[in-house]
Amino acid sequence: MGDPRQIAEGEVETVDGWPRWLLENVQLEALAGLVPKSAECYDMLRKVGQGTYSNVYKARDRDTGKIVALKKVRFETSESESVKFMAREILILRRLDHPNVVKLEGLATSRMHRSIYLVFDFMQSDLARVVSRPDGRLTEPQVKCYMQQLLSGLQHCHEKGILHRDIKGSNLLIDKNGVLKIADFGLANDYNPQLKRPLTSRVVTLWYRAPELLLGATDYGVGIDLWSAGCLLAEMFAGRPILPGRTELEQLHRIFKLCGSPSEDYWRKLRIATSFRPPHNKPSFAETFRDFPASSLGLLSTLLALDPAYRGSASSALQNEFFRMSPLACELSGLPVIYTEDINEVDQSRECRKRRSSRKRRAGAQREGQKKDNQASERPKGDSGSSKEEKSSDAMTNSGDLNSSSTGSTSSGAKPIIKFPTFRSLSDVEDDEITHRPTLEKRSASTVDFRYLVGERISEHYAFGK
Repeated sequence: MGDPRQIAEGEVETVDGWPRWLLENVQLEALAGLVPKSAECYDMLRKVGQGTYSNVYKARDRDTGKIVALKKVRFETSESESVKFMAREILILRRLDHPNVVKLEGLATSRMHRSIYLVFDFMQSDLARVVSRPDGRLTEPQVKCYMQQLLSGLQHCHEKGILHRDIKGSNLLIDKNGVLKIADFGLANDYNPQLKRPLTSRVVTLWYRAPELLLGATDYGVGIDLWSAGCLLAEMFAGRPILPGRTELEQLHRIFKLCGSPSEDYWRKLRIATSFRPPHNKPSFAETFRDFPASSLGLLSTLLALDPAYRGSASSALQNEFFRMSPLACELSGLPVIYTEDINEVDQSRECRKRRSSRKRRAGAQREGQKKDNQASERPKGDSGSSKEEKSSDAMTNSGDLNSSSTGSTSSGAKPIIKFPTFRSLSDVEDDEITHRPTLEKRSASTVDFRYLVGERISEHYAFGK
């Protein structure tokens, strides 16, 4: 006899309420304490972001009315990497519990489509949007407030033995109260300084990637996250990314131009077989950051040290004099507010429910019509095509609405705008995934970019540093 916990729901076997196909990819320990939930429990409002292995949707919980972010991964044997990354991300998120780290609120599954949704609180903004806003740069107290939150979140991750490996503005989400939360742990991994094991160097988005990673190091630690944090500290003061390289080689030259050429001791400690040596450069911190507050230069030079051993830790960075000197960090209430509520989404959710009820009524009418057609089929001149035509017409209408809502546009001389569709129901989401699923290109894993953003803003995060 089979496991008594196993039941059959339709044609899908479950274990403790979870579909067996999910447990074949995600360990049961990662699901402990979570209540199995169906993706049909949510009204999909719109698609708000996408990455190599997943898409993100803004949705409403039908039971509570709460707005959430659903990060979806579709399990396919042809894209097994997505399964591995998602399973690891779930395990890591379950280990973290900090005000400045995004919290996994639950999991939902779409059994028929073999999809899993990670459920998070919906965050109205992110640090990239805050930095690039057109109405002025951040003040020193505001920069200190955001930086303290970032370092506090990193300190928690590192103390739990986790490297994030993709710290950047669009992965630092900000709620309506100004609380910053580290998100997107798709590239995160376990870290134990006492247990040396090779790790891939193909992590972190290029502009925030530490020099040792660019040089191919596979033995690294918390220093790679701290380098990214240093880039963001400078970015908040400058109002734009400070190292916008277009290639890895150009990125290295930009770094060595800022930090100076490394010594021979640096190359010996790095223990990497490479013949690359940059031209001789003197550090240009003072010139590059001449408009920054003087109190910030010490922390910047520490976080952006070429030798990762000199970057210290998130804990030591929080003790830097930068945070103790006047002006002090502002309160959360002193941070900029740059989001607007979508007042139409309540109406959209109601419309979703109305459409579902309407479809159910139509389906019932069609079934009744089919019964009559079957009875009439025995007569020589019976007509049984009307219900099929109605169904086909309805499908064409739905398809046309979806296509029209997902069409993007660009204007001459302007930055491209990415527009994502507004969905009527989960079935629309699944159809969109089949039609518009992103392909796995030959590119670095560091380009994975799962954002909880309004789609129109995504392209703007990469518009700096011409």
